[in-house]
Amino acid sequence: MRHKLSIIFLSALLLVAGLPTHSPARIYLDISSAELRKITVAVPYFINKTENSKTEARGKGMSKTIEKALAFHGFISIINPELYGGGSDNNWKNLGAEFAVIGQYFVEPEGLMMELRLVDSSNGKMILGRRYRGDDTKENLMLLRFCDEIILKITGEQGVSLTQIAFVSDKSGHEEIYLADVMGDEIKLITRHRNLVVSPRFTPDGSHLLYTSYHQQNPNLYITDLSQSKVTRPLSRRKGLNIAPAVAPDGESMVITLSKDGNPDLYLLDMQGVIKQRLTNNEGINVSPSWSPDGKKLAFVSDRSGTPQIYIMNMKSLTVKRITYLGTYNTTPAWSPKGDWIAYSGRYENMYHIYIIHPEGGSPTKLTQFWGDHESPSWSPDGRQIVFSRRRDNEQKIGIIFRNGSGFKIIFDQEGNESFPQWSPRKKL
Repeated sequence: MRHKLSIIFLSALLLVAGLPTHSPARIYLDISSAELRKITVAVPYFINKTENSKTEARGKGMSKTIEKALAFHGFISIINPELYGGGSDNNWKNLGAEFAVIGQYFVEPEGLMMELRLVDSSNGKMILGRRYRGDDTKENLMLLRFCDEIILKITGEQGVSLTQIAFVSDKSGHEEIYLADVMGDEIKLITRHRNLVVSPRFTPDGSHLLYTSYHQQNPNLYITDLSQSKVTRPLSRRKGLNIAPAVAPDGESMVITLSKDGNPDLYLLDMQGVIKQRLTNNEGINVSPSWSPDGKKLAFVSDRSGTPQIYIMNMKSLTVKRITYLGTYNTTPAWSPKGDWIAYSGRYENMYHIYIIHPEGGSPTKLTQFWGDHESPSWSPDGRQIVFSRRRDNEQKIGIIFRNGSGFKIIFDQEGNESFPQWSPRKKL
């Protein structure tokens, strides 16, 4: 019976796995308590200073992008600009805004120049100002960069507007990896293997993407440079499984599942694919590694107890502790950026839901509440949101939810089924 369970589990795995700032530093919002209160921001329409200070459709679009990116973080409420005519000359405090984002832009022969300011409505003073220049293709980049700087100014922690989500989609007729901004405005095809591709994982600096592809009739591990070069090279093409890579926080090594000797076990490899250490040894099927932020521990899945459960390994002693006991099928652990939680997918009443649990174990918290199978969680870099895939009937889409279980939404509007989402690290400001 144990052998049969292992085969079923393994079969499932094969389908997987600027202007100066004029005020001293000040934190306006404790992000740890941000779920208790939203701050209110006004984003009036941006002004085209090239055309005698006109409000145009482009300026309204810029304002909308800022609104959307700020609201995405979950603790900011936007005042509808139509309520005050969208003008940038208002008494923001009387309108109920705690902050206002004032923008103007210039259309130059070389491209676009923006001047953006964040104003504290309590005293009318600018607390953040930036000037950006770039060609027209950099418009969104400039706006999202300023959004992340606003979040940094308000909370002391950089925002996630510039982050991306990698995922697998079959919209082309084959399961390929795509890369999207978090608001789903730009979605790019990354792989063209014309075969099953699974388990994308970012390097800690976000510059490369690792994944497993079956295009050479074996689940091999590859890495793709996400810069303009898009160079792809193999990392492990050993016979059998080479799946679900997890790169260490220092970027110097990775843990993957190999079955070159028969049993699916965890191995520590360097970034050239050379084996440094075998971490598990024939104690059930061992998959889905996830590093703790300090690199000292590893969460993973094993069925050594008879059913798939989450375990924690001490990377120095290789001692192992089981932390999940609720339910008989718990998989795909993902360690939070601050190290305080582990998200995972667990089966409850014949459906898979997203749970979080402390690394020490204890009672898990169930985040998803609606019908469907919710799988493959991945944390936002600020630890406030989780992205995952949700399957209902024959449709699978990517959704996000806040850590407290609120705010669920599907984030990409495109054809095809989507799976294996992974949230990228932040880009440096």
